[in-house]
Amino acid sequence: MTFSELLQAVRSNPQAVVIPAVWGQGRASFGGLMAALVYEAMRAQVPAGRPPRSLAITFVGPAEPDVPVSFQAEVLREGKAVSQVLGRAVQNGQVVTLVQGSFGAARESAIQVAAQPAPAIKPVEDCQELPYVRNATPEFIRYLAMRWGIGGMPFSNNASREMGGWVRLRGESEAQPVDEAHLLALVDAWPPAVLPHLSSPAPGSSLTWTIEFVQPVTAQSTHDWCLYRAEIEHARDGYGHIAAALWTAGGELLAISRQTVTVFG
Repeated sequence: MTFSELLQAVRSNPQAVVIPAVWGQGRASFGGLMAALVYEAMRAQVPAGRPPRSLAITFVGPAEPDVPVSFQAEVLREGKAVSQVLGRAVQNGQVVTLVQGSFGAARESAIQVAAQPAPAIKPVEDCQELPYVRNATPEFIRYLAMRWGIGGMPFSNNASREMGGWVRLRGESEAQPVDEAHLLALVDAWPPAVLPHLSSPAPGSSLTWTIEFVQPVTAQSTHDWCLYRAEIEHARDGYGHIAAALWTAGGELLAISRQTVTVFG
């Protein structure tokens, strides 16, 4: 199933969605997909005109592939402009992903500050792509294309504080408009930025994740490349604290991200 097909599955029947093993990430399902599917269940509970402003995501436990998952959403409060929503992915009676989201309508304001410019990197055609290699890369890589233009690839003994490059979905036969669910997958596709510091493979994963969306989301399609950059702010004792952002190819800011990651190496 493609990313778009899985989004449609949670819209049709959020109580029993089976995520195929091809979307695996080690023994779990891809975290960016889990966050996107929980978000879809949450979005359905919010009035039109209140786009998501921020999501706080905790990966409580691994979501097993090929086992039904229930995606649930609860409106905690609905104010004049902002809705606070709690979303859960539940499998075998246990919460595996938890998302708290703030959805807010636009307000009149005298404050307007432009985003910082996107980083300058090599054109996408000049950047090395991370290929899907069976039993070597995560299974979900077959559905997401990443091309490195900043820092090093995982386990390359590269001590740069920064990592990133170009990213887009692949495997979608028809181009679809990109929304916040797609942005979740594009941002979380990238491995923890601490992994290039290692010289040999070791597991690493996201523990908590906060992402903020720049509204309105710039119009683009799932065939378009986006630019991602992550910066390690601190890493020690098996945990890393990483700030990141995602831009369109034209340099328009799409999302701001922060993750606490675990690494076993």
